Amino acid sequence: MKAARALACVAIFLCSAGFSDAAAQTSKTAAKQTEVHAVMLSDIHFDPFRDPEKVQQLVGAPVSKWAEILAAPASANQASAFAALQRQCSARGMDASYALLESSLEAAKKQVPNAGFVTVSGDLIAHNFPCRFATVMPGRSQDDYTAFTAKTVQFVISELRRKFSGVPVYVALGNNDSNCGHYHLDRGSKFLALVGNSVFAGLPSSADRKTMLADFADGGYYSVMMAPLRNTRLIVLNDIFMAQQYETCGGKRDNEASAAQLAWLQKELAAARARGEKVWILGHIPPGVNIYSTFSKLRNVCEGNAPEMFLSSDALGDVLREDAGEIRLAIFAHTHMDELRLLGAKEGGVAIKMVSSISPVDGNNPSFTVATVDASSAMLKDYEVFAAPDQMGSSWSKEYDYKQAYHQAQFSPAAIEKLIGEFKNDPDAKTEESQTYIRSFFVGDSSSLIKPLWTQYVCALNHDTAKAFTECVCSARP
Repeated sequence: MKAARALACVAIFLCSAGFSDAAAQTSKTAAKQTEVHAVMLSDIHFDPFRDPEKVQQLVGAPVSKWAEILAAPASANQASAFAALQRQCSARGMDASYALLESSLEAAKKQVPNAGFVTVSGDLIAHNFPCRFATVMPGRSQDDYTAFTAKTVQFVISELRRKFSGVPVYVALGNNDSNCGHYHLDRGSKFLALVGNSVFAGLPSSADRKTMLADFADGGYYSVMMAPLRNTRLIVLNDIFMAQQYETCGGKRDNEASAAQLAWLQKELAAARARGEKVWILGHIPPGVNIYSTFSKLRNVCEGNAPEMFLSSDALGDVLREDAGEIRLAIFAHTHMDELRLLGAKEGGVAIKMVSSISPVDGNNPSFTVATVDASSAMLKDYEVFAAPDQMGSSWSKEYDYKQAYHQAQFSPAAIEKLIGEFKNDPDAKTEESQTYIRSFFVGDSSSLIKPLWTQYVCALNHDTAKAFTECVCSARP
């Protein structure tokens, strides 16, 4: 009898273990089924002037013909004509050529052949655009220039949709995406009206499409349900209006444009909260301290000099903090660097992923980010950064994996707060995590750009107002 009971117990144990293993496997399979892989791109800064002789053809051709023109053999004088254009426009570096644009999109598609969605956090067109157009196409009208800037944005978006066919591509505009120059734009401009249809082409049909088009035509921002995440709304900002350097096309400061967008944002967040929706934010210029400008301009914040800020006020950060409980992620860029930040709040705050650039204009290597997202919770679980070993995009490989590098289960406010705390407790940047961050910050560069300012830089990660940043920096001084 005892032997029978023993055998029964063994059988029960083995069966329960089998069921346990099967349940675990089922759980893992279910978890994988809820994962969505996405591509995050930013600061593409596509330059259609790389072969100046082709610009005349581009001006006269529909966007559908641009790829054919750009892929044709280079003009005989391409190198010398482009070098002369660079000198004329005092260019500091080279933005993305057609070859680099295509290489980066092909590489991203190869890494994520079944992407759930793509995000582009601004700056689709090259720097020095007004000078380049005026030099190559002298005597053209403002309408001609507006049409060409719009066509350039439309072309980049059309290439994204061609490479990622059938996949939602969510696009935000940046401070270069304008028909009247860097940091200059008018509300209700012809440029926004021309670009709007391209931004929404290929997105899932929505009853709000008319409202989305109207919002975009007015200010370049929109709100849309985010396929394929569940019950998640994407709110896309055009924060050029909030930028420190913003002016209208006529060269005037217009605080009403910023106020109108912030009021719209508050309304959208309130409506999302009332409907029980989760929220992602997509923009270009982040709230907070521009630490590079602060220290390159030798601003000693502990001696009363105010730090340089990205935006003209703290209003955007304050608005996002108010609804931190609903916001699962905010995506910004603008610095061209691979960064993270946190907007602290009682509800845990808002985790910010800042996406590095395709453009190698600052001497960095081109890069893009591949994200893993939980479709049910809309939480960013992990991401990988891929980069080319040179500024031409000749090949691509993985730079690092967030989860492996920083040993965090997901990209949540709590995880980012913990990570920043570890950075703060490591003022000499000796830990593996600190060294990984410094090494990956400027993609393809080994000069440890931020290491000499590590403690000050860390203060900027979660102190987004001038006052809070100054207090953090000065309290950390010996």
